[in-house]
Amino acid sequence: MTTAMTETASTDVASELTSLDRCDSCGAQAYVRATMPAGGVLLFCAHHASKHREKLTGLGAQWHDETAKLHAANDRSI
Repeated sequence: MTTAMTETASTDVASELTSLDRCDSCGAQAYVRATMPAGGVLLFCAHHASKHREKLTGLGAQWHDETAKLHAANDRSI
C-alpha cells in the first residue's frame, strides 16, 4: 500500500527536460512536455508546441514548458 502511494507521488513530479528528450513531431530538442489526462506524454520543440498547444490544452493536457531556456541561451550568446 505504501509502495503504490510512493510510485504515484514520484510520477506526479515533472522532471526537467534534457537534450536527450526529442520532439515527437520532428526530432529536434524538446522543450515542452504535454501530459494527457489518460497518462500519455507528448514531447515538442518550441515550434510544434506552439502549433499544438491550444488543441491539447483544450483536451485537458498539462503543459510543462521550458522554452525560457531558449531565450536564456540566446541572451548569453550576445
